[in-house]
Formats: sequence, structure tokens, C-alpha cells
Amino acid sequence: MKRTSRIPGFYKEPVESRRRLLAEAADLDTSEIARVLAAGGLDVATADKTVENVLGTYALPFSLGLNVRINERDWLVPMVVEEPSVVAAASNAARMIREGGGFSAEADEPLMVAQVQLWGVREADAATRRLREAEASLLAMADAAVSSLVARGGGARAIEARDLGDGLYVVHVVVDVRDAMGANLVNTVAERLAPAIAALTGGVVGLRILSNLSDKRCVRVRCAVPAASLATAEMPGAMVRDGIAMASRFAERDPYRAATHNKGIMNGVDAVVMATGNDWRAVEAGAHAFAARSGRYEPLATWRAGDDGALHGAMEIPLALGIVGGTLRVHPGARLAMKILNVRTAQDLAMVAAAVGLASNLAALRALATEGIQRGHMSLHARSVASAAGARGAEVELVSAEIAEARDVTLDAARRALTRLRAGAPHAYGDYGLSLAK
Repeated sequence: MKRTSRIPGFYKEPVESRRRLLAEAADLDTSEIARVLAAGGLDVATADKTVENVLGTYALPFSLGLNVRINERDWLVPMVVEEPSVVAAASNAARMIREGGGFSAEADEPLMVAQVQLWGVREADAATRRLREAEASLLAMADAAVSSLVARGGGARAIEARDLGDGLYVVHVVVDVRDAMGANLVNTVAERLAPAIAALTGGVVGLRILSNLSDKRCVRVRCAVPAASLATAEMPGAMVRDGIAMASRFAERDPYRAATHNKGIMNGVDAVVMATGNDWRAVEAGAHAFAARSGRYEPLATWRAGDDGALHGAMEIPLALGIVGGTLRVHPGARLAMKILNVRTAQDLAMVAAAVGLASNLAALRALATEGIQRGHMSLHARSVASAAGARGAEVELVSAEIAEARDVTLDAARRALTRLRAGAPHAYGDYGLSLAK
């Protein structure tokens, strides 16, 4: 079948049927999906070779984000996240964005920075001049340290220097890492060049390591959502659109709100990063540093009502992601995620992660501008609480619906509801609109 991320009713299917639908949509083997995911994507023997002091594995839900269309191409998006509503909300928001033509995105070349810190540099201007004169030889030395990267089209691209004052000085070696995340590559470059840089600057070598502020490796993503797509049963689309635009301006004025605004973005970004075996801590560090680059913490994404009546969203975020090496070499779940995505380059993966992040942000702002964040979120959280109370099978939906409607999503309330259900007592429950992609 034609590859599509639009699979209506996916959430209604049992797990085995979802795996079959994924296999058909992504041209994968159903047995491979079942085999890899049945063990949580990672066996103990492999885990023991991955990190230290292993006792076992700790599984998180491996889900599928739907409705994502970027630059006129559909993407089935693996997402690993423990928080209820993230996958459903992102998929639903992506459907609204799809109705406006989907996302448009572009990604910078995969440039990473190797930092060489020095101290005791007495004549910073002269040191900078000598570095500039030696740039060609330094770049050649860097390329020799990562010859396999050069063979793939990457390599060192520039030398930059900054005087930090009081004899502190830092040199940046800018490296094109191609389809790798790049940490090991740029660390190698920093180590190799440090003695030569110290000789040129007259300083003493300090730290030699990459920077996780990967602001030379940004993704920009945009979308336009028809106002009608944003409407709820209680609120017309234009009112919802204006509420979202106002919420965006709130985040632009207030760092307390901006932090939560950006957390909603990272809900989607991190879920894709984790599913693909990438370093979500590095991505988080870079994103939040980028948000504060002006000296004031600001939102990564903004929303405005356009002259065409649609809601327009835009986001820029640094994303250092890889599709080769690292965890991908050893983690079966990460390898399966890459097969599902079928990305060609690390830039493709970065655009997908950014698009899902923007969709997650839209979902959160729409909820806040309409019914409030708790109603939809707690309805989904109620299912986890119902399971924790001992509900099984069809009982989970009945118990979760009752405690969500009562606005009492607690373990005690779930246990009481389960006791009544099993005793055959009258059971009141309602549909709180679980925000799942329909």
C-alpha cells in the first residue's frame, strides 16, 4: 500500500492489529515488529554490553505518531514516552496541521562545534591572528584525525576563536559530521588539535570537548492551520485561534510560561529522539540554551493569526541527531524505529522530530485555550490509574471513564469504582474526548 501516516481509528485496534497496520503502511515484517517489541526492544544481554552495572532493562511504551506530513511527504513516527496524552495529542494536532497542507521544514548542514579551552592567554588579539593564519593547516590536521568522516563527505570546516577575558580563551573547530550525532568525532578533533592550538595562542590547555549548544545545526519548521480545524463543540475556530495566539504572546513575555511552553515542545521532540536511540539529554540542553541565547529565556515556537484567517506556527530549534553509530548499532528497538521512519539523512530525522515538537506545542496550547489542559490529559492518565487499581481488559475503560468524569483521578477513586463495577452496581461514565487521532 502507499506509505501514509493517516490511519483513522488506529487507536481503537488491539495491539496485534496495530502492528499489522504498521507493517502494511511501512512495508515491514510483522514478525520482526512483534519479536523486537515483545522484549521491550532490548534484551538483558545486549543491555549488559551497553552500560555499566546492569541488572535488567526498563521498558517504556513504544508508540506510533500519526498524520505527520512534512514537505509533502508522509512520515510514520515512532515515539517512546511515559506521559499519557503526548502521542494522542501530537497525532491529533498533526491531523489539524495536515488539513492546512502539513509542515514545511528545512535543516541546516550537520555542523558541530569542538571546543578547546585555554587559560593564561596574555595577548588575545595576537593569538587570534596566529590562529587565522594557521587555519588551513589546523583544518587539515583535524581532517586527518577523522579520515573516515572525510571519506563520507564531512570534515572540519572552520576555526573560530573568542576571548573570554581574564586570560580565558576558547577555540571552536566547526566540523561537518554528516549523518552522525557527532559527539565522539568532535571530541577526537578537540583532543588532536589542542597541543597545536596551545602553541599558537601561548595558553595552557583546559577542556577539550563538544558543545551541546548546536546552534549551527538548527531546524526551522512552519505550518498553517485552518481556523475551522481548531474548533471545538463549545468554541468556534477563530476564537480558538486567537486564544492560541494570545497564549503564545504570554510565553514571549514571561519566562515562567516560556519554560512550560517549551516543555510541551520537548514532549514531542524527546519522544522521537528516545525512540531512535539518540541523546535526549544533549537535545534538551541545546534547546534550552538556545531559548536563552538572547540573555532572556524565550519560547522556541510562536503562533500568530494570519491575514488568511489561519493560525500560523513557526519554530527554530537546534537538533544534533544521528542515524548511524551510537545506540543504533546495538539497540534493536532503535533500529526498528529507524526502519519505521525510513529516513535518508540525519537532517530528515531532525525535521521529523521538530515537526512532532511543534504539533505537541499546538495540542497543548489548544487545550489550554479551550477546555483546559487537565480534562483531556487526565482522561488519558485515568487509564493508567485504573490499571494500577487492578482493572483488567474492558474494566480499564469503564473505571477510567468514571473517575475522569468525576474529576477524581486517584487510586482510591479507581478502587472504589472497580469494586462497584465488579459488584454489578450502577456505573456512570461519560466520553471526555480522549483527543486521540480520529
